[in-house]
Amino acid sequence: MNDNADLSTPVRTIIADDHPLVLLAIENLMVGYPDMQIVGRAADATELFKEVDRIPCDPVLMDLYMPGGFNCDGLETVRQFKVRYPEVALVILTMETEAAALRKVIALGVDGLISKRDRIDLIHVAVVTARARECYLGPAVRALIADATVAQRLDFARQMLSRRELEVFTEYASGLGATEIAARFGRSVKTISAQKCTAMRKLGLHSDAELFRFAVEHGVISEDCLQNRR
Repeated sequence: MNDNADLSTPVRTIIADDHPLVLLAIENLMVGYPDMQIVGRAADATELFKEVDRIPCDPVLMDLYMPGGFNCDGLETVRQFKVRYPEVALVILTMETEAAALRKVIALGVDGLISKRDRIDLIHVAVVTARARECYLGPAVRALIADATVAQRLDFARQMLSRRELEVFTEYASGLGATEIAARFGRSVKTISAQKCTAMRKLGLHSDAELFRFAVEHGVISEDCLQNRR
């Protein structure tokens, strides 16, 4: 997808799900929007990759767990898709309810993640948002992640953040700005900002307020440390 694409043109979307009724419901939804154009359909991962090779598209809307592809491993299919088609926005549709699994999907760099339990019209919101290269998380996904236990969230933070991402995350939470952190670690401001954004996405955080709250509530920094840096 071209980041400079005219957003007034129809969004050329390929949809993929192994349930025919789900495909039909999505297509019936999309045809109701003048800014949407379904250009391809697939019932399994292998067929999806063939469709993307064959037809130019903007985003792809894909069920997480489909037959075919890479040993029917949804995460591996997503991983391979991102490697093979880095310019195509990818929105994942799923029935998954495990917060840890959802976080792993987000960490793979998808452009949207929405639950099949969400209102179906939010699929359109997810696709349009993904086309603009902003990550969309559906309400049910956000709720599942927010409801995860403290131990699960902290364990996820330790597992999913690289050492440098954790360093940057901790310093931001302590009250330092990008310029100060860059000077401290000998990196560029652009690199520091990118590492912060990546860390927040992996942790399912959407604002600095959430970052600070997460850091204190889960022991990344102490509340006293945060107060002293202000």
